[in-house]
Order: sequence, then structure tokens, then C-alpha cells
Amino acid sequence: MRVPSSPAESPSVPALAALEARIRKDLEQLEYPRRPWVLPRRTRDGQSVLDVLVIGGGQSGLTAAFGLMRERVTNLLVVDDCEQDLAGPWKTFARMHTLRTPKHLTGPDHNLPNLCFQAWYEAHHGEGSWEAVVRIPKELWADYLNWYRRTLAIPYQCGTRAGAIAWSAEDDCFAVPLTDTRRGTTDVVHARKVVLATGIDGSGRWEVPSVVAGLRRELYAHTRDAIDFEALRGKRVGVLGAGASAFDNASVALEQGAGEVHLFYRRKTLPNVNPYRWAEFVGFLKHHADLPDADRWRFIHRIIEMGQLPPSDTFSRARAFPQFHLHGGSPWLSAEEVDGQARVTTPHGQFTFDKLIIGSGTVTDLSLRPELAGLHGDIALWKDRYTPPEGQSNADLLRHPYLGAHFELQEKHPGQAPWLQGIFNYTFGCLLSLGFGGASISGMKYGLPRLVSGVTRQLYLDDRDAFFASLAGYDEKEFEP
Repeated sequence: MRVPSSPAESPSVPALAALEARIRKDLEQLEYPRRPWVLPRRTRDGQSVLDVLVIGGGQSGLTAAFGLMRERVTNLLVVDDCEQDLAGPWKTFARMHTLRTPKHLTGPDHNLPNLCFQAWYEAHHGEGSWEAVVRIPKELWADYLNWYRRTLAIPYQCGTRAGAIAWSAEDDCFAVPLTDTRRGTTDVVHARKVVLATGIDGSGRWEVPSVVAGLRRELYAHTRDAIDFEALRGKRVGVLGAGASAFDNASVALEQGAGEVHLFYRRKTLPNVNPYRWAEFVGFLKHHADLPDADRWRFIHRIIEMGQLPPSDTFSRARAFPQFHLHGGSPWLSAEEVDGQARVTTPHGQFTFDKLIIGSGTVTDLSLRPELAGLHGDIALWKDRYTPPEGQSNADLLRHPYLGAHFELQEKHPGQAPWLQGIFNYTFGCLLSLGFGGASISGMKYGLPRLVSGVTRQLYLDDRDAFFASLAGYDEKEFEP
């Protein structure tokens, strides 16, 4: 692929311009094979058909698109419903200070050193500046991804929400409505393949437990929501959840002057061992998908069972405030409104708060995804393919999609919806089938090349007869005898 010599946004420093020149040189030197190969398609009424539509323009969607572009799949489009430069959580609802992944992560770069975060950072801050970085500030990660998108000229539409994907048998492709969120207009695009790169909640939605769902919406917020923390100054705040996001939101409330913050969690003690750190090695990251079902289940079930803990700096950030209180072994049994406040009942008593913040994560349920509204009934789930041993059942894991080796959806009943394999689920719902991916930076290095290979494989196999006809008719002579 060729990167434009004049990026859409001028580099702010000479070192960045030099870095972009090196990236162009890298791509030119590695541009083999150069020949375009994907055969163009049109619908019956003459509309052009994308080779790939990527839904989700954060780190996963952009990296998938660049990987495909390097394989000469250039008739693609990435769409995201966020505004310009705000894809992903990093400048919206992510409230940590830094990424939780170790700073030497790779993935978006596709093994091109000049495209990695460190190279971008040093172009801004000077040679050797990287040594002082402990973890990557989340806003800088967002800036890097936006630079990545512009520099690589990835076809991209922000403010665009994808609707229900439908299969058009007559046109042999998917039809996807795309709504402009600013104007409210909707157009239908056609695509041979669709990549779902919609993040943590991309195979379900953010969970709001039924215990609080009946309260007035003003009394509670999810960690995913835009929260007016300034309005919580001097107030009593109750937080549900023991994960990193729950602690992050508690910390922001405390930093903005909340009078008291109480954090409740179901376990008796907080986990203090992080299985995600154990998993950061080639064997697991690259080959979890190659295990038999029983092994895939026991590994992921164990990781879920161990729990997701707040990192030590996240924990210390909240504990630094004397008005922060932890309540272990304290699930919320009920919540009701009393005199304009939320009263929460736990096994250890009742507590009254001005505001509740829910940090209970996501629920996996493909029927909740608008993109899959017309398809989810035909999609194979783990409960359709595997019965866990006694004592290892997990309802949420059983609702995970049962994916193929390259993140492709599988049909629940053989022969009824074979075209489903043209949809690739690179969301957090891939955890059980393929390990870390979707919303996990640590899984990108191995997961996304696997995804790209799956898409190009299908594009070639689908047109094998046309390619053979091309071979049979090939008569470009090398010399005259």
C-alpha cells in the first residue's frame, strides 16, 4: 500500500514529519505483492459493493483496516458513531490516568517499528524520552490512534451508526443501513464481509443490574455514562463493583470533592492476583484458539473465576482519600428511592446516597446488539456446542458466540445460514473462542493478523472459479521462442 505524501493533518514537529517519511519508505519497501487482486462486485441494480465494512473505528477497527489494506484489500470503509477523534473510550468514559497494559505493548503497528507508539512518542518528546514513561497516558494513546488513522489514510466515517445487518442472497452480499447521527439520514451500503470491532460491549451491552433499574435515572449512572462529577461535590456516592472502572469512577468523584464514596462488591476480599498478567506470553496470546473446546473453556473459566482486580495504582488512587470506604461481601439486595435519595440494602445494613455509580461491567447477549437484530437467532453460541463439566457452568460464557478460527460467526444449524461466516466478531465476545482480542490491547499483536487472514482467505476462496478462469486465460509471454 502507498501512504499519501501529504497527510490530512500537518505534523506539528519536524521529527514527526521525518517519522512519517520513514513509514512511507517502510511500506514501499515491503509492498509485495503490489498487484490489486480482489475482484470488484456490484449489486443487481449497479451499486458498488465494499469488500469489507468495519463497524467500529477504535484501536481494533483501525488496526484491522490497516492490516487488510496491506494485503491489498483497499475497497473498505470504517464507520464509528462517535464524533471526530473520539472513537474508543480514551477521551470519553475511560477515567483512569494511564493504560493498564505494560508500555511496551505492540499491535496496531503490525510489526513495523516506525509505526509503533514508542516511535510516535519519541518523535514528539525526543530520543530517549521513552525511558521515563512508566505507563502510557490514555489521552496520548487516543492521539496516537488518531495520528495512525490520518497518516495511513484509512477510509473512515465518524458520526455514523450501523443498523441491522441483512443478507441479500440475490446480490450475494450484506446490506447495512448507516445513519448519519448528526443529520439523521440513513443510507444502505453493501459489503461482502463485515468486521464487528465494537469493543467491550460489542457482543451485548453495559449491564445495569435489575436491583437499580427501577430507580429514577437521575439517581444512578453507569461508568460508561457521561457523569457530572462536579455536581457530586459534598455528596454521598455509592459505587457498585470491584473492577478497575468502579475504582476509577470512585477516584474521580473523590478528586472532585465528593463528601463520601462507598464502594461495594460481592466477594469477601478483593482479588490481588491479576490473571491477565499471567496470560501475556506467546503461547496463550497466539494459540488459545487452537485448544480443544474443553481446554478453551477451563482456561477462560479460570480467568473469570480469579476475577479482574484494580491495578495497584488504581487502588491506591482511591484509598488515598479518608472519605473512601470499602464494603466487601456486600452485594446490593435492593435499592429504592427515599426522600429523593437512593437507599441501598446490603447483607450488612442500609446506606443512603445522593448518587449511585454502577461499575458491574457488561452482559454478553447477541440479541441486544442492533447490528445483529435480524441474525442473532441463527448464530451459534457456546451453549449450542459445548456442555461444561459440573461446577464450571457460567451463563454469561455460554452466551458467547462460538467463533471460527478467524473470528468468523458460525451458523447454529448447518446449512441454514452459511453466509454468517462473512461476519467477523472482533469484540470482547471473542474471549472464550479466541482469547484476548476485541477490546484487549494485549491480544492485538496475534489476534488481528489472524482476523485479516480469515477475511482474505474468504475473499479468495469465494472467487476461486474466477481466479482459475483468469489463470486459464493468462498468456502474457516472457519471451518469443
